[in-house]
Amino acid sequence: MAEAIHDSRRPGPTDGTPYTGVIPEPRHTALGPDGHYTLGPATVLDAGPGAEGAARWLRAVLGAATGFSFPPGDGDGGADGVLRLTVDPADPLGPEGYRLSVTETGADLTGGGPAGLFWGAQTLRQLLGPDAHRRAPLPGRTWRLPLLAIEDAPRFRWRGLLLDVARHFLPKEGVLRYLDLMAAHKLNVLHFHLTDDQGWRIEIRRHPKLTETGSWRARSKFGHRASPLWDERPHGGHYTQDDIREIVSYAAERHITVVPEIDVPGHSQAAIAAYPELGNTDVIDTSALTVWDNWGISANVLAPADTTLAFYEGVFEEVLELFPSEFVHIGGDECLKDQWKESRAAQSRIAELGLRDEDELQAWFIAHFDKWLSARGRRLIGWDEILEGGLAEGAAVSSWRGYAGGVAAARAGHDVVMCPEQYVYLDYRQDAGPDEPVPIAYVRTLEDVYRFEPVPPGLDEEQARHVLGTQANVWTEVMEDLARVDYQAFPRLAAVSEVAWSELPAPAERDFGDFERRMAGHYRRLDALGVAYRPPGGPHPWQRRPGVLGRPRDGAPPDG
Repeated sequence: MAEAIHDSRRPGPTDGTPYTGVIPEPRHTALGPDGHYTLGPATVLDAGPGAEGAARWLRAVLGAATGFSFPPGDGDGGADGVLRLTVDPADPLGPEGYRLSVTETGADLTGGGPAGLFWGAQTLRQLLGPDAHRRAPLPGRTWRLPLLAIEDAPRFRWRGLLLDVARHFLPKEGVLRYLDLMAAHKLNVLHFHLTDDQGWRIEIRRHPKLTETGSWRARSKFGHRASPLWDERPHGGHYTQDDIREIVSYAAERHITVVPEIDVPGHSQAAIAAYPELGNTDVIDTSALTVWDNWGISANVLAPADTTLAFYEGVFEEVLELFPSEFVHIGGDECLKDQWKESRAAQSRIAELGLRDEDELQAWFIAHFDKWLSARGRRLIGWDEILEGGLAEGAAVSSWRGYAGGVAAARAGHDVVMCPEQYVYLDYRQDAGPDEPVPIAYVRTLEDVYRFEPVPPGLDEEQARHVLGTQANVWTEVMEDLARVDYQAFPRLAAVSEVAWSELPAPAERDFGDFERRMAGHYRRLDALGVAYRPPGGPHPWQRRPGVLGRPRDGAPPDG
């Protein structure tokens, strides 16, 4: 059998600059002379203080792919050389930066902290070739690293992915898989959208009906909400508190922070179906409500009552015990105010508080939890609608309706995560072709995502420092299973990772051709990882959804 050699040294761009095929692209790469370092059964792994986590991860993934054991070394190396892992807190690249040097006798990987070392380990794995991402060794493989030196560090501290598990539940194993995929792309924040009108996904022990009733719906709309099709099967599921602890721990081992989202005061019909007293009982008979089986924005929102605040304080107390993240997301978006306008109780609360209108009532609701979270050492973050009626002190903003919310928040001195729908909503269709499954909104191609710039124009240097970073949002109304999530997320999530990590030029000056060339190799990595991505030439026949109505929109998106 002919020997398959895994060699990451690819033909370089026409200008002769170094080219390694790594995604996201490192800050600086210098290729050495021709030649390679070849790993073998006797390769040792020498881990210094602070490097234990990265060493454990490398042994697990590279051991599975190569069949080598990578025993501990004493610094001298074995017959097949050495992989040295070092943490150097004094490194000017910072705690998430790393340096990788490969010679003919081994590889030295140094991180400014354990996180930087882990990101460098991801680069090393990529350089070994696509089959380094498999879970068992294939015959006839030789594992080579090119001789090179890399210096790398991220541009942004928040490099995220929102995973909506409320509309379509993603079992725990699917979440763990996505944490691995995030780590492979150096993404470090999982925004975990746990509650919505269509389902409540987290166990709250003092309020058991939230999952007993609120975690499942009788049926689901199939396609856009205007579609005549229904999936008549009950849909549901939730994570126990031990499931959440496992997810958070698994993420932490991969230097990923899990930020929970518990939506208030809108997107709350599942909670009201479980506990009708949470709703506006003087407007409708909330006891007749069920978990919503359709998509869109429900008119059923939380009542602005002290009992509602106390109920959610109890929810957040348990949430804080499970998630150690600095930020807690409270939603705050798309809260229809029709019931508040009709509710005597809500109008009395507006008068009692001396507020002008329902927008200020929502701001009061958000401000209550901003103060409550701050008193417990946490920070509130919400969608840009929390700007309406006045932004709570200390709150951060997820800017989704374009750049405007992010600009307003940053100019007011608030931190911002940029996730404008015009670029990084991955439920939006990827092509205008008729075979695109359940086409939603505007076309957002791989190139469109690659040319996204997270720092809004018009911010001065001080204001721009409030941009914590960016994230892609995967809303799952039309994603009924993991394969559909894969199709919508990839390959565009690879572009998001480069936008979030790499120091790229202005959008018009970015070399998308080079990114496409690197993606040619990256598709093979995704194949090895079992990702059901959208092929560059269009969907496979089994990825199409003929006859399932979407909601395509033509032209360029506004504020894009």
